Amino acid sequence: MSKVDNSRLAVVVLAAGMGKRMKSGLPKVLHQICGCTLLEYVLEAVDPLGAGSVTVVVGTGSDDVVGTIGDGFRIVHQAEQKGTGHAVMVALKGLDPSFDEVMVLPGDAPLITTATLERLVAERREHNAAASLLTAVLDDPSGYGRVVRFENWHVEAIIEEVDATEEQRGITEVAACTYSFDRAALEAGLSTLTTDNAQGEYYLTDVIGGFTAGGQHVVPFCGEPEEVMGVNDREQLAEVCRIMRARVNSRLMAAGVAMIDPATTYVDHDVEIGAETLLMPMTFIGGKSAIGKRCRIGPCTSIHDTTVADGCEVQFSVVDGCEISEDANIGPFSRLRPGCRLGPGSKAGTFVEMKKTTVGRGSKVPHLSYMGDTTIGEDANVGAGSITCNYDGENKFPTTIGDRAFIGSDTMMVAPLNIGNDAVTGAGSVISEDVPDGSLAIERTEQRIVPGYRDRKKGNKRKDK
Repeated sequence: MSKVDNSRLAVVVLAAGMGKRMKSGLPKVLHQICGCTLLEYVLEAVDPLGAGSVTVVVGTGSDDVVGTIGDGFRIVHQAEQKGTGHAVMVALKGLDPSFDEVMVLPGDAPLITTATLERLVAERREHNAAASLLTAVLDDPSGYGRVVRFENWHVEAIIEEVDATEEQRGITEVAACTYSFDRAALEAGLSTLTTDNAQGEYYLTDVIGGFTAGGQHVVPFCGEPEEVMGVNDREQLAEVCRIMRARVNSRLMAAGVAMIDPATTYVDHDVEIGAETLLMPMTFIGGKSAIGKRCRIGPCTSIHDTTVADGCEVQFSVVDGCEISEDANIGPFSRLRPGCRLGPGSKAGTFVEMKKTTVGRGSKVPHLSYMGDTTIGEDANVGAGSITCNYDGENKFPTTIGDRAFIGSDTMMVAPLNIGNDAVTGAGSVISEDVPDGSLAIERTEQRIVPGYRDRKKGNKRKDK
């Protein structure tokens, strides 16, 4: 939380845009990068300011937007999209008069940082200005409003690109649509806005020109180019995602996480990873996942909504919605579906699929098996090619395998079924009845030998010819 008193600061986040260039039915601010929406990143940067009020202006898909951000925000609906100036007008209606400062920023610029927002507020206060404005110098300023300055470095005007002259388009300093205003000055400026421009909208940028024409100061704060980046199309979404992913990876590596190739390591914003864990290339960790210390994850592994304790290894596998205890080993080529729990030192090996299955301490399902709706005790072993037949076409049924049980290769276990502690099943058996503790269960037809079979087959073929 900010050390500065911002209790009289009101923040307005503009999140009503339609995002036509995204070619999507999803509201633009709800598109995701690294596991969070664009809007969530903006609100995360705003939160430490300790502002007295945070207003989110919504429009298209307002119910979805409100449902995503949760409680604690003042929500204002902009029914008609008449520009950024109009959105701020709507936001200020009904806002408590005790808030004498107003920060305005877009909901589609997820790379903004709290430090920059704090500096923006401080600049306006320090110079007692009508407004402070976030700017950046870009190699390619296309699509952004250009910042025209006076000789004393204060801002003279912001010219939208569609209204700019050729000379003005040559300016490389751009405005970020991120401001800190004196509220009285802002409300006076908004009252003078017109729609006499190329887009027929109320431009918030025109307020800046009104301030300077009236002798009021507007101070710029030139920030990092990436912080002004908004998202208007899929290409820009991919670019800000690349930058955010680099930020996430840098933070993790600073905390002791090792990455062979950060450029091919994809970790969501909210994921927690312990020190000395190694992430191999083409690893994807997302959702509400947490990885412990001294793990080895990847290569070519996807982990989602899963907790992985210390000392685990997961390689060439897909793990979703699971709990993995310390020193467990997964893969290569395992698929663990939601509801699986692997105990300490357990194993789900090569080409193993599990669903809603618990594997006890030290137990192993080494390869080529399917375990569904199954509870496996401690120190059990499931041989290759074994399957719990948990589905009869209409309902799912459970299987229980006891401590120290030994399941022979290619055992079909027809649920519902209980296999006791220390029980053994013979390889190639179809087990459909419960197996008591310490017992051996074998189900095989009698082997039949047909002497001379191959010769007889060959003789029949000659006769046919």
